[in-house]
Amino acid sequence: MKSARTLWLGSLALASLVASAQTTLPAVKVTAPAYSSQHGGYLISGDFKVDPRMPSVVFPAQALVKDDILSIEPIHLQDNEYLVLQECASADCHEASLVRFWKSDDVGGNDARHNRVWITHENKYFIWLKRLPEVSGVSCGQGWLKFDASTTKCGGHFTSFQQISPPLMLIPEGDLAAFHQDALQKAIQADPVHVAQQTHEGSTYVVTYEGGSTVRIRRMHAAHDN
Repeated sequence: MKSARTLWLGSLALASLVASAQTTLPAVKVTAPAYSSQHGGYLISGDFKVDPRMPSVVFPAQALVKDDILSIEPIHLQDNEYLVLQECASADCHEASLVRFWKSDDVGGNDARHNRVWITHENKYFIWLKRLPEVSGVSCGQGWLKFDASTTKCGGHFTSFQQISPPLMLIPEGDLAAFHQDALQKAIQADPVHVAQQTHEGSTYVVTYEGGSTVRIRRMHAAHDN
């Protein structure tokens, strides 16, 4: 007849095996990296960060690859601020290409498509915030009166920029830029706005810049390629 101690040790070993088996159950198996989740067939990640050596630049912790979808949603931008997505246009990133930009008019609204960028090739992508001179947008200097028929209406924001430029440089083009050329020269050379705070809300990266402007960023990729 087995002793009570032998039975107790056997029960303890069995309990240990059961506990070990439970850690491999699907309900507790970790399938997504940090700051990530799965939803609607997509792996959604907020794994972005700021390099301390470049306190104004947000970039993905892992390089973006083909068929990634980058979601960039400005929550608040000041009237003179432009949120910029650039990618390297040369191997040493001596030149950069403008992928997309956002201004205060683009905040909110029901059309989320403008906030989603389809990545067609692997490359180094980076996000930053630039302040340019405020413009009235009433005219570009043609016509004497505000409501004169000859007055050229240019809008309240710069809307056209050089496609290729040095990284972290946003260079406006067009009539509005030409009219404000003197004020633009100094602003173009100025550093981008520094990041004041960064945090993760689940699988969403939230960055706040000096001055209070806030942006929510996510990276999405199909969980199973067809």
